[in-house]
Amino acid sequence: MTASITENKLKKSDNIASFHALAKKYKGDVIALKNASLEIKQGELLGLIGPDGAGKTTTLKLLSGVLEADGGEIRVFGRLPKDVRKQIGYVPQNCALYPDLTVDENLRYEAGLRSVPNVRFRQLRESLLQNMGLLKFSDRLAGKLSGGMKQKLALCCALISQPKLILLDEPTTGLDPLARRELWQELIMLRDQGVTTVVATPFLDEAERCDRIALMYAGSIHDVGIPADLQAALGLKRLEIIVDYNDKFADIFSEFKTEHTKNIADAYPFGDHLQLLAENAASAEIEVKDFLSRHQINCKPAHEMLPSMENVFIMRLRELGLQEVAHLPYPSKRNDTENKHGEIAISAKNLNKNFDNFQAVNQVNLDIHYGEIFGLLGANGAGKTTTIKMLCGLLKPSAGSVTLSGIKGDLRQRSVRKKIGYMSQKFTLYDNLNVQENLEFYASVYEVPLNKRKEMIAWALTSSGLQEQAKTLVGSLPLGWKQRIAFGAATMHEPEILFLDEPTAGVDPLARRQLWSQIRSLAGKGTAVLVTTHYLDEAEYCNRMAFMSSSTIVASGSPHEIKTSCEGNLYELRSNNIQDLFLHLASEIESWRLSVFGSNLHILVDDELSIDKLKAILEQKNIPVASLRSIPFSLEDAFIAVIEKTRRQG
Repeated sequence: MTASITENKLKKSDNIASFHALAKKYKGDVIALKNASLEIKQGELLGLIGPDGAGKTTTLKLLSGVLEADGGEIRVFGRLPKDVRKQIGYVPQNCALYPDLTVDENLRYEAGLRSVPNVRFRQLRESLLQNMGLLKFSDRLAGKLSGGMKQKLALCCALISQPKLILLDEPTTGLDPLARRELWQELIMLRDQGVTTVVATPFLDEAERCDRIALMYAGSIHDVGIPADLQAALGLKRLEIIVDYNDKFADIFSEFKTEHTKNIADAYPFGDHLQLLAENAASAEIEVKDFLSRHQINCKPAHEMLPSMENVFIMRLRELGLQEVAHLPYPSKRNDTENKHGEIAISAKNLNKNFDNFQAVNQVNLDIHYGEIFGLLGANGAGKTTTIKMLCGLLKPSAGSVTLSGIKGDLRQRSVRKKIGYMSQKFTLYDNLNVQENLEFYASVYEVPLNKRKEMIAWALTSSGLQEQAKTLVGSLPLGWKQRIAFGAATMHEPEILFLDEPTAGVDPLARRQLWSQIRSLAGKGTAVLVTTHYLDEAEYCNRMAFMSSSTIVASGSPHEIKTSCEGNLYELRSNNIQDLFLHLASEIESWRLSVFGSNLHILVDDELSIDKLKAILEQKNIPVASLRSIPFSLEDAFIAVIEKTRRQG
């Protein structure tokens, strides 16, 4: 990619778009892109990944013609993007829908902007809404749609002009695993129709579903390749070791990180297991077990797997010189919770909540202990946020009881509120205030002592790595940076009980690790943490969790217990043409059983779909399969299996 890409060369190549030495600056000499180069192939599904502020959104805006570059060359269909905007579908992070217009009205408005003839609009309108499952909701206001339905409508609006290039900026942020899987299946269908798709995403498990990925850092593109090739090039093995965590594990883990040999490239603790990257898996397992044994910590045999894309992402960014934000301990301790480890901090008994004739929460029972990180997971509308609001006293239950820090009844009293930290699903900081002013406001709300406020605000800025943005208006920051500041604001007073409602939505993996280090630090000092998340890989950080479906809890346990208790088996199929394989199987098998990961396909097999029946379908369709093997359940696969089983049982 060192040669200049001319308009003539682009027309003769297989590239649908290309840019070379691209540069873009914003006000205040903020460099968004510098010397960025990339070629986008006809009909491919390309993932754009990178940390917050890497330049992903700017790249998509330049490709769509929304912005113009300050330097370099960029061509789409052999022309400048601004000259072919009607041939490009672009879905920004906020979906750009009109909430007070219906589904049909949003679609018709977009068709008018794109000069789509009425006859073609009527044809496309029905097929698009039908394919996306929105046809029966055509007269519903866009503002009343679920998150997944909004993203599907935004995609319909982008497709109404039948573009050959679709640009999606974090389309699955805020979507539950079922909605995410459905959206990615739609993207695979589009690829089969010859549509080229570029997706910017902070979710590295999604990157594995792409044909190729491009890694962005500091405004430039550093690696481009097929996910499987990048994973293999890492030259490392991934080990997961189930650990019997105890109160001292957090303290000894930092000792382990400084003690381990060069053979172990990375080590990171999750909710019930330790994850390692090592050149020699057998030596690494011996080394870790010896260390844990010396500290009287029991563990189970290691499970070896290929490195994930998140592993690739983190190791590559370290090679590029990205300085990770060091974990900072809290400067002080306001609440004495360390001696409460194991005691119940949050308790719900037969909790119910009705809104008119709708039952949002049904017979929920929970006990969450001090020092524990508990995950509450479920599809959009399952009742998670309503449950959290009742548990922290923001909503009054219709029936049942809540005990918070030993207090039952009035949870709004001042003595209780001072013990709680709360970070809501919707970003709650003030866009028109700068970062410093927001932190000062929340320090006052949480009654941080005056003589400690300066110290705690400095801690919040430093621990989030945003000291240089202290005077920046919050509204101008990337979503991931906003989330890091919101977390600091919710924890400056070191609460005894912390409620986190999707705290890492839109946050890149490195920032996510840093934030979870802070969460573990709080839990290590006795804080009870209740967290909801749609990112199932992230749920591995939790000690225990519960799955919610249709307003009730349908499964609970540690991550390992839930994954190993699933009915059925998960199989991985490898094929030279995974796209055809998916399309053929999708016509015979329920789509929720299928999930594409790059050149692999995951299929859930159980009593209703036996492995013999699957093999018979493959033989009948005459589809060549490179390999078929059983693999362990991921939490996402386990989640979908449990939720679908519950749905089928009514």
